[in-house]
Amino acid sequence: MLPDALIQSFNQHFQQKPALLIRAPGRVNLIGEHTDYNDGFVLPMAIDRAVWIALQPLAGDTVTVYSFDFHQQETFSLNHLSKGKVNWVEYIKGVAYELMQAHLPITAWQGVVAGDIPIGAGLSSSAALEVAAVLAFHQPSRQSSRDPAFIAKLAQQAENQWVGMNCGIMDQMISAAGKKGSAMLLDCRSLEISYVHIPSHALIVVMDTATRRELVDSAYNERRTQCQQVAEFFGVKALRDVSLAQLESQKDRLEPIAYRRARHVITENQRTLEAVEALAQGDCSKMGNLMMQSHLSLRDDYEVSRPELDWIVEIALNHSACYGARMTGAGFGGCAVALVQADHVDSFVSTVTEEYCKRSGLQPSLYVCSPAAGTEAILL
Repeated sequence: MLPDALIQSFNQHFQQKPALLIRAPGRVNLIGEHTDYNDGFVLPMAIDRAVWIALQPLAGDTVTVYSFDFHQQETFSLNHLSKGKVNWVEYIKGVAYELMQAHLPITAWQGVVAGDIPIGAGLSSSAALEVAAVLAFHQPSRQSSRDPAFIAKLAQQAENQWVGMNCGIMDQMISAAGKKGSAMLLDCRSLEISYVHIPSHALIVVMDTATRRELVDSAYNERRTQCQQVAEFFGVKALRDVSLAQLESQKDRLEPIAYRRARHVITENQRTLEAVEALAQGDCSKMGNLMMQSHLSLRDDYEVSRPELDWIVEIALNHSACYGARMTGAGFGGCAVALVQADHVDSFVSTVTEEYCKRSGLQPSLYVCSPAAGTEAILL
């Protein structure tokens, strides 16, 4: 229904039909948390929730965008870009800025943007908006706009440089390069990607705890620094280059907290590679066990969980249809993810919702997700 409503909204605002419809999906990370900025491996999946832009290209330099979700309209000039208070339009402006910094062709437009990705839940609504904006400005007829790595890098630069969030490239890459029916293994050092099919007898359920991340920026930066200090101790570029045996051999020479941070990253990289093998073999039980190990490591070694995330994971694991569950995203709130038997997903959703509400007093939102394709542009 969302594309139809978007087109109708465009007609109402601009008294004409849009020429182009762009979709960019959100994502959930199945395993591989806090490994991206350590040059490691991640295993995200594009979900069947997305940001959409309906637009009409324009001559000149004026961009007018209406947010269907926020009921706000913003207009800005491509020739006089300036930063404002961070809100949804700053992500779009940041993409325009990065395209111009790269001396790439850019097209003005008027459009309507909308999405059904929960905002602030750790499902990368901002990355999806950035990826969609790349195609909006750099029209799909151009060769570079069909290259997922180009799209992802430019979208990441917009978030790093314009918005000021020092994120890795995982979110933008999976939104640009997702594959229907599959998760994507991303090597965050080389940006090499490969795909692994999600077994048809299993479904992914995203479990929003109804909490939002608090103090995440300072804690995130602190952990990045701790990881880099351990890498420097071993004389390597990143923790990707340190084995668990090497870490254990130097345990007594490291601060206990630094040791635990490094142990999470090193073991999480290994779990991510093992998860790809498990899914390729259709072994959901092994995949689920790796997800549980990941959660414990994030909770105890990396210390980025919180009680509500632990509760919803525990409740999920107590359901007989659940193969495994873990927190997902940066932590300190937001979502967990579960791998669930497809035939019993309705029972799982109702039970987890009821039990979590009883324990926490909060109303969770559970989303049954299918692996979706990456960004696309549809000529109307």
